[in-house]
Amino acid sequence: MKTQTLALLVGVDLGLPNFDSDLQELGLLAQTAGLLPVARITCKRKAPDAALFIGSGKADEIKMMALETGATEILFDQSLSPAQQRNLERHLEMPVNDRTLLILEIFAQRARSHEGKLQVELARLQYVSTRLVRRWSHLERQTGGAGVRGGPGEKQIELDKRMIGDAIKRTKERLSKVKKQRQTQRKQRDRRNSFAISLVGYTNAGKSTLFNALVKASAYTADQLFATLDTTTRQLYLGEAGRSASLSDTVGFIRDLPHGLIDAFAATLQEAADADLLLHVVDGANPDYLEQIEQVQRVLSEIGAADVPQILVFNKLDAIEKNSLPLHLKDKFELRDAFEGSCRSVERVFVSAKTGESLALLRELLASLAVNVPSDEIPQASDDPA
Repeated sequence: MKTQTLALLVGVDLGLPNFDSDLQELGLLAQTAGLLPVARITCKRKAPDAALFIGSGKADEIKMMALETGATEILFDQSLSPAQQRNLERHLEMPVNDRTLLILEIFAQRARSHEGKLQVELARLQYVSTRLVRRWSHLERQTGGAGVRGGPGEKQIELDKRMIGDAIKRTKERLSKVKKQRQTQRKQRDRRNSFAISLVGYTNAGKSTLFNALVKASAYTADQLFATLDTTTRQLYLGEAGRSASLSDTVGFIRDLPHGLIDAFAATLQEAADADLLLHVVDGANPDYLEQIEQVQRVLSEIGAADVPQILVFNKLDAIEKNSLPLHLKDKFELRDAFEGSCRSVERVFVSAKTGESLALLRELLASLAVNVPSDEIPQASDDPA
């Protein structure tokens, strides 16, 4: 049996909103990646230290705590620059990684489809390309002589950068072909006047469970972050409307999702941007659901899907405390724009994908939007409360 790596979690409060003082999400990410968190430490700073991100005093404290707990890897909840990461590893004398790499590792473990693997590979290459100066002393060697691979006087680091650059170019070209294939598939659905619905939401909100419940499929589900990465599309028959809709389950979002992943997963997330309707699945039992809604809205804005009509599906009704249960299973919700701050009123439905409670109500709402309405004229929810 493989021994788990013991990790020490570090969070730095820079005065920004939504600081996770308990490092709960970082701990879940670490566990999902196969690591075992054994200690957590937080500190406050007005700004990151240019060299060590946390300063030498706190670095010494982290090193001592790692020795006491047996931790062999340090995980930061924030993104580190290549220089900060290298300096920390020299100071602490052990591997140091950040939230970005952790998410990349999880994505690499979970990708199953050809497209998903390409997307993860591109994001990984882009991340590694900025960290070639990390530990390797051989990068200072020169490859000299005319006709020798690498060119006259070319340093190993320059050769490695060029090789990674070529790999990034090839991966982008292969992803471009996949994107064209998806566009062809979408055009075919458009010709059939298909009503396209995409499931979006924070990771572990229950999107895949809801997907399975609506279309009676068997997509992989688990109570963990990023249980599924690859987009799955199935036909959803809406009997009341007398027509079918295409329902797509997309990758979950998360706070501080690396921009490299947003770019790399553009082909997959394009399903959401091109949809006629988004089912924004929310973990209704999570006390931080408002923050999670905001994070999803930010990513939707970045991929050009902010204006796509939405229905908020507050999932996990069976897990909500009795004193917090909603008075009505269907109402309106004021959805705030992530960047402009403006609000719009959208439909909200409380369901339990696990038990099936209130799914019939959701189907009725979907049918009312889909009935006899061309895909480019699906109405937005009214701004006037019902």
